[in-house]
Amino acid sequence: MKIKDGFVLKTIGDNHIVVPLGAQAVDFRCMITLNDTGAFLWEKLAEEQTTASLLQALLAEYAVDEETAQKDVDAFLNNLRENDLLEESL
Repeated sequence: MKIKDGFVLKTIGDNHIVVPLGAQAVDFRCMITLNDTGAFLWEKLAEEQTTASLLQALLAEYAVDEETAQKDVDAFLNNLRENDLLEESL
């Protein structure tokens, strides 16, 4: 899975904002802001990732236990799916 084409992450000060580009901007009807952890995972999803690879990256980057990290990854991926931002591999 990875982020669909047509979306970029912009950081303005301490704020991380998902911005639609081109044709995506026409149909995109919400604003998504991310915390630092979300921005970290978003950047990882610029390339094809698995849930396991995202979990391992989060554990390597942050001082967090595996259960909490798994919950965070799952919640983040669900948010991306709900907003149709995620391109799933077949």
